[in-house]
Amino acid sequence: MNILKNAIFIFKTYAHSAIMLLLLLFCLSCSEQPKETEKEEWLALFNGANYDDWTPKFAGYELGVNHNNRFVYQDSLLSVRYAKTDTFNGNFGHLYYKQKFSHYKLRATYRFVGEQMTNGPAWAFRNNGLMLHCQEPATLGLDQDFPISLEYQLLGGDGTNERTTANLCTPGTNVVMNDSLFTTHCVNSTSKTYHGDQWVTAEALVLGDSLVQHIMEKEVVLEFKSPTIGGGGISGYKESAYVEGKPLKEGYISIQAETHPIDFKSIEVLNLCGCMDEKAKNYKSYYVKADNTTCIYE
Repeated sequence: MNILKNAIFIFKTYAHSAIMLLLLLFCLSCSEQPKETEKEEWLALFNGANYDDWTPKFAGYELGVNHNNRFVYQDSLLSVRYAKTDTFNGNFGHLYYKQKFSHYKLRATYRFVGEQMTNGPAWAFRNNGLMLHCQEPATLGLDQDFPISLEYQLLGGDGTNERTTANLCTPGTNVVMNDSLFTTHCVNSTSKTYHGDQWVTAEALVLGDSLVQHIMEKEVVLEFKSPTIGGGGISGYKESAYVEGKPLKEGYISIQAETHPIDFKSIEVLNLCGCMDEKAKNYKSYYVKADNTTCIYE
């Protein structure tokens, strides 16, 4: 009798293990890893050591001059800093990444810190921006205050009042919003307010001149299309760069130095333009614009 009970016990034990193994194998087969063509390849725009891939430009100074060392790379952060003795005199600055983009996703994690520079304008309190579709840095005027661009405006709260971030400002540009030409310089998003020195992640989807979306916490908080050069809102530019009505389909990315300290933990781009030939080794299924000159077949 005992032998029979032991046999039944062993059968049940091993049968249960076999069933569990079959279920595990089934689950593994159902949850296949993403295909290589679907794996997103995000590009980190600063490398953890310096900002050699970026070029500064301050109003009143030649391209490449980091005025008063305001753009700083330390502790793996890309930062904007001002000396205690620094006083604002109109010399806004921008830091430009070396590469142009047209169709891409952008993701940046930032925080505002410290006190605003002496005599900084009130609107520049906890204010910075991700400047998209910027004109080529070499075409900037010596005294130009802002690049022709689309500003993804980053704003921090004052601890009390509501103040959205991911807004849009349009230095030297116009856009179409809700099927109407939008010529006002700035418009607020529908985002919440982010008070204090907390880390915040901002995202954007940029599809040439057909669509731009500002995204916070996975929600689209502002969108527009058909950006063109025009509308004013900048000074000191070269007439040759300001071609009224010209569509903005691509450009450089820059960050600002507008009198308030800020840290960027990361700025990343997922290029959506690339090889769309499925026979190529570097084909990606998420590309939306073809550049088959980049295809690799060997």
